[in-house]
Amino acid sequence: MITTPTVGEPGVVDGRTVTSRPARLLPSVLKSEWTKLRSVRSTVWALLATIGITIGLGTLLCLAYVARYDRLDLQRRRNLDPTLLSLRGLFLSSLALGVLGVLVMSAEYATGSIRSTFTAVPQRRTVLAAKALVFGAVALVVSFGSAFVAFGVGQAILSRKHVGVSLSDPTVLRAVAGAGFYLTVVGLLGLALGTILRRTAGAIATLVGLIFIADVLVSALPDPWDTDIGKFFPGNAGLALFSVRANTDRLTPGAAALVLVVWVVAAFAVATVALTRRDA
Repeated sequence: MITTPTVGEPGVVDGRTVTSRPARLLPSVLKSEWTKLRSVRSTVWALLATIGITIGLGTLLCLAYVARYDRLDLQRRRNLDPTLLSLRGLFLSSLALGVLGVLVMSAEYATGSIRSTFTAVPQRRTVLAAKALVFGAVALVVSFGSAFVAFGVGQAILSRKHVGVSLSDPTVLRAVAGAGFYLTVVGLLGLALGTILRRTAGAIATLVGLIFIADVLVSALPDPWDTDIGKFFPGNAGLALFSVRANTDRLTPGAAALVLVVWVVAAFAVATVALTRRDA
C-alpha cells in the first residue's frame, strides 16, 4: 500500500522513503496502478475479449466473404475494402476495451477503495495520470497487436480468392495502425468517463451512446448536417482512420486522428477538474 502524508512531507512507498512531489511520486504510483490492473480478474477477461473479438470476428467475416465470393456480382467485388473487412471486429471489441477503461476508475469508487488511494496519494492528478499511463500502455499493446494479427489472418483467408492485400500496399499500414490507435482511444475515453461519472453503469451507457448511438441519432438530421456533424464523433472518425478507401462523407485520416486526440484531451480535462473538486 502507498502511504504519503501531506505535500512536502516524506512517505513510504513499497518500503522506500519518498517525498510527495508529483515528479518523484509518479514512478511509485505507476507501479501501484500496474499492480492493481494486473491483479484484477476483469482485466484479463476484458483484454482476452478485445483480442478474441478483434481477431475472431474479422476472421469469420473474411471466411464468409470467401464462401460467397463466386456468387457475388462484379460491383460488390469491386467495392471490397479487404483491410476494413478484416478489421470489422473492432466495432465490437472497442466496447470490451472501453468497459475495462471505465472499470479502472469506477471499480474503486464502487468498492470504496478510492478513499484509501487518495489518502495514500493526495495528489489526485498524479493518480489519474498514473492510471492513464498504465492502462494506456496496456491498451496500446493489446490494440496494435490484435489489429495486426486480425489483418494478417484476414488477408491470408482473402488471398484464397486473390483479393487480399499486404502492409506494403498504399495506405494499408496506416489503416491497420489507425485501427490500433482507435481502440486505444476508446479505452482511454472509458477511463475518463469512469472518472467523471464514478458509476460503472452510467459511464458504460455514456460510452456506448458516444461510440455507437450518437452516429445513428445524427444520421436522422437533414442533409448535410448529418454528415457535417456525424463525422466528428469518435465512431465515424475511427472508421475514417482505418479505412483504406477515401470517402467524402468522412474526415481525412489525419483529421480523424486529430479529432480523436481532441476527444481524449477534452475528456481528461473534464475528468481532472471533476476529480480534484469533488469528495472521494
